Amino acid sequence: MKENKDSSSEVIKLDTVTMEFNLHKEKLDSMKEYFIKLIKKDVDKKHFKALDNISFTVNRGDRVGVLGLNGAGKSTLMKIIAGVFEPTSGSVHTKGIIAPMIELGAGFDMQYTGAENIYLYGAVLGHSRKFMEKQFPGIVEFSELKEFIDVPLKNYSSGMRARLGFSIATMVNPDILILDEVLSVGDAKFRKKSENKLLSMMDESTTVLFVSHNLEQVKRLCNKAMILEKGKLIAMGNIDEIAEQYEEMTK
Repeated sequence: MKENKDSSSEVIKLDTVTMEFNLHKEKLDSMKEYFIKLIKKDVDKKHFKALDNISFTVNRGDRVGVLGLNGAGKSTLMKIIAGVFEPTSGSVHTKGIIAPMIELGAGFDMQYTGAENIYLYGAVLGHSRKFMEKQFPGIVEFSELKEFIDVPLKNYSSGMRARLGFSIATMVNPDILILDEVLSVGDAKFRKKSENKLLSMMDESTTVLFVSHNLEQVKRLCNKAMILEKGKLIAMGNIDEIAEQYEEMTK
């Protein structure tokens, strides 16, 4: 459930959110075959709980680091907040425009040029072409892709796609920015530039959810953090306290 933006400080609220997937050990070639086997009770189901009873709130302007080992449920959580996944149970409430950078190239059309994808991504976020025309020069300049802006994205490297996506998402001033491991791609100079951009957005009350395996980067960028472990939220609070706890966990 998504709500409209208002003046309250709470912009994200999850209440007892659980996400469960069914994993099948055998490959079925068609839905018909699946239902025949289901009727015969011949389908071996395995239920995988990616998120288990997650509840928390995030206030406007917070930069929250999302920490956890591989398989902890970080990306699933980001997709639920972005509206990509519907949780199996529980409720999700968000306020304002969300700009998700969950996967490299997500929301892009690889056959379109960089320029065309700027307008496409803007439309997905609910912005008019007129608005995107005003933002276009700044997006191109920040991405440092001027020479490649009329080249199809299928010819971009993963780093170039990350730079374009980050430049669009941050230039359109979203209320909530979701970044899942995207700052780990590209050269050191652009990563530093991206970090500075995120820090400047804090002054504009943009809320950031930042998934990264780089704890030092999380400590530089975030004022709060959470730790996920096997689908459960085991800690959330001030960045210094949570970072110390995470360091102990990963020794």
